[in-house]
Amino acid sequence: MHPAAQLLHHGGDPVKREKPQKHEMLWGLLFVSPYILGLIIFWIGPIVAAVGLSFTYWDFFSAPEFIGLTNYKDLIRDPIFHRSVLNTLYYTIVTIPASIVLSLLLAVALNKAIKGIVWLRTCYFLPYVTSTVSVALLWSWLYNYDFGLLNHFLGKLGLSPVAWLTNPQLALPAIRIMSIWKGLGYNIVLYMAGLQNIPQHLYECAKIDGASQLGIFKNITIPLLSPTTFFMLIIGMIGSLQVFEQAYIMTGGGPGVATYTIVYYLWEQGFRFSYMGYASAMGWILFILVFLITIFNWKFSSRFVHYQ
Repeated sequence: MHPAAQLLHHGGDPVKREKPQKHEMLWGLLFVSPYILGLIIFWIGPIVAAVGLSFTYWDFFSAPEFIGLTNYKDLIRDPIFHRSVLNTLYYTIVTIPASIVLSLLLAVALNKAIKGIVWLRTCYFLPYVTSTVSVALLWSWLYNYDFGLLNHFLGKLGLSPVAWLTNPQLALPAIRIMSIWKGLGYNIVLYMAGLQNIPQHLYECAKIDGASQLGIFKNITIPLLSPTTFFMLIIGMIGSLQVFEQAYIMTGGGPGVATYTIVYYLWEQGFRFSYMGYASAMGWILFILVFLITIFNWKFSSRFVHYQ
């Protein structure tokens, strides 16, 4: 008898075939349950709790007291929060374009089959895999007014030492330089992967047509790397809007409030002064800011992102 006919003849077989599938599904749920529980306990739970706490006054020790929109109203009138937002936006607007441009130029230079290029690529990538705390401490020593390496070189040139981290005008730019240096390796790797995926016949055709190196770079390399650039733009902005370790380690938010960022001010209010409701409201404003900027980038990405 044909197998299909046997299946129809034995009416109980389809039911029997369903049992192993249900059994496998239960085992699958059992194996993913630790991740699901972790997601609920450590992600969804805190998010829901932060929403509720943003409408309360809570100092960790007493019971939360519902105060409505008071935290959000206070944030609108808080000059330090305004400065934190401006510092964060200024940090993001300057750091991301500079990082992208430098990464692209270095990726083009490192995308060459020359002797020792692997070691050079490794040197550029090492800062990225090093912890931010370690890098921040290293650059704090480089910026030190009394014995920093940068001021030592300035002294050799007959110039006066610079207060890199204690000058309100220089502290935030100094942090930006460190952040750009640390993130170059990751962006270079992404750009190199994009460069190696560009079809070589496009370059060959352009050379045959007499295109210059600058023209090839402008009309072939940059457009075909636009998806990579867009990805780096989104990820970089999300990370920059949440910058914290650099300001915490290198300047402590100072001098004054010159290097206060949103997350640093959030940490200070929530974990230093125990205004957890106020910090939660700040966190949700940060979430809305990140969400709006990301949606804006996605909306206008079709104007400059070109897919093959």
